[in-house]
Amino acid sequence: MADDGAPSGEAASEHVPSLSPSRAGDFLTCPLLYRFRVIDRLPEPPSPAAARGTLVHAVLEHLFDAPAAGRTPEAARSLLGPEWDRLLAAEPALAGLFAADEDRAAWLAGAATMLDRYFTLEDPRRLEPAHRELSVQADLASGLRLRGYIDRLDIAPGGEIRIVDYKTGTAPPAEFEARALFQMKFYALVLWRAQGTLPRLLQLIYLGNGEIVRYQPDEADLLATERKVEAVWQAIERARAARDWRPRPGRLCDWCAHKPICPAHGGTPPELPEPALVPASREPSEPDQEPSLLDLA
Repeated sequence: MADDGAPSGEAASEHVPSLSPSRAGDFLTCPLLYRFRVIDRLPEPPSPAAARGTLVHAVLEHLFDAPAAGRTPEAARSLLGPEWDRLLAAEPALAGLFAADEDRAAWLAGAATMLDRYFTLEDPRRLEPAHRELSVQADLASGLRLRGYIDRLDIAPGGEIRIVDYKTGTAPPAEFEARALFQMKFYALVLWRAQGTLPRLLQLIYLGNGEIVRYQPDEADLLATERKVEAVWQAIERARAARDWRPRPGRLCDWCAHKPICPAHGGTPPELPEPALVPASREPSEPDQEPSLLDLA
């Protein structure tokens, strides 16, 4: 599968409706958040938590560039500086996250702690991922295109597939675990529809507290996920047609960059763009730039 995040012939597929797990999660969390990110495309300032997640993901991706014997905690730590410099070059605004060098040093130390914790959960010297940061997509019978990025895809000699996702937060409480697994089932559904192979294992690695959540999906799981995804998209289309994007206040509001303009908290959102100016019934083709709020909490 291509890794560029968009199918070839982008102009020809310009009006194909599409949905990613992050944006589906946004709508399920708060329809107004979905509107701010997809319809208004409001910018969001960088946050230390999101930047740390990007940094740790980059280090774990490039750790596997080294020969197996060289995938050590020391090697992972040595990648922090170069990867941070690379992120800064791509997004200079990240430099404004820290008021002093001491703040940046403490933040980098926190990222190093997460990397050390990773080595207590897995031994990367014994792993040879088939893919890292894999762009995947599949078209459902309805015409809806599902797309996303998988942190790591492991394929056993017998062909069994394991989907691995790194989380730099802590494992969610029971009431939010189903939401986290929805993202993984979404990826499994995409692979199943694209390749015809049912993934054997879904694995969430929480580096914030050192927990692993594993789930073995079956065909009934993925059919139910497909129905849920279609229902989410239909709800999005109804909201778009009615121009009705309601806030859904909850504990995740404290993590939302748009809380100051949310009417549920006394704010005033910008005027909704006229229908002719609203993007077509699809998400942007570039990779998701904003994580789900559940990834930050």
